[in-house]
Amino acid sequence: MSRVLFPNIAAYQQEWLDVGDGHQLYLEQSGNPDGIAVVYLHGGPGGGSSKNYRRYFDPEKYRIILFDQRGCGRSKPSPSLSHNTTSHLISDIETIRKHLHISQWLVTGGSWGTTLALLYGIKYPERVLAFILRGIFLGTTAEYDWLYTQSGAAGFFPEYYREFIEQRPDIKSASILQGYYDLLTGNNEIAAIAASKAWCLWELRLSTIEHHHIEPHHITDAHQALCMAKVSSHYFVNRCFIEEGEILASIDKIKAIPAIVVHGRYDMVCQLRVADQLVQHWPNAQLLILPKAGHGGFESQTIDGFCKAADTMANFIAEQGSKK
Repeated sequence: MSRVLFPNIAAYQQEWLDVGDGHQLYLEQSGNPDGIAVVYLHGGPGGGSSKNYRRYFDPEKYRIILFDQRGCGRSKPSPSLSHNTTSHLISDIETIRKHLHISQWLVTGGSWGTTLALLYGIKYPERVLAFILRGIFLGTTAEYDWLYTQSGAAGFFPEYYREFIEQRPDIKSASILQGYYDLLTGNNEIAAIAASKAWCLWELRLSTIEHHHIEPHHITDAHQALCMAKVSSHYFVNRCFIEEGEILASIDKIKAIPAIVVHGRYDMVCQLRVADQLVQHWPNAQLLILPKAGHGGFESQTIDGFCKAADTMANFIAEQGSKK
């Protein structure tokens, strides 16, 4: 039987955590305060968290931790690129763990959140009980090229890609990625807002196979779009501030940690081959391929797969705890 999201629940604690460098992170907890600690890392970069992420997890079994990464969502300031790199974000995750007095937790995330989850685990493997990862992104050149050049997803969505590049004739760079970054970080606020909406529209159109005909008027939150586009382009022009192939080269540091990798077969943002490559290097990881799902976190098969993975991990962690 297919699973659906758990019912809506309210956060029992919300705060803004000062992590230094002028940044305060929006941080919330929901579910069972005495349950298994789980952190969900949102995508983007710059996407911000959603209250619906709470609903992946059984609120009777889990202490659910969500936060908005630096420079986006409800974190302050937003959008902001100052002191905003992958190393900063990994440090922030560890700061949150210490602040909440959590010894170990289940680390989960989607899309860019999987990149952060893996890098956090590589740096702090002793703090990770297990992983649930949806839509793998490893931050390699091939993945950027897939998203932003004519040789990748553009081949499946040629009309949308033409709109993506032609909608911004003011882009001067030969590189679409660099051109958007220049616009988004320039002094022309009107151009930046228009570019941010075009950026988000391109990604949204790639993200789901269940909802079609996504048009510009569907991008209604200008602030959210600007955060997403500005922070994403900042990370991507800097190759996510990691070395080429860094995650796979360091995978031995987490090879003993169990993981469930959930990935849509028709994911046009993060390719299935990347998830498969990761699992081939990781003996304790199980790849769950969703046969009729894309990239979006709330497609029906994705919800089913992720919620079942969360139940599986809750049982596994409880069993491991009873053996100690």
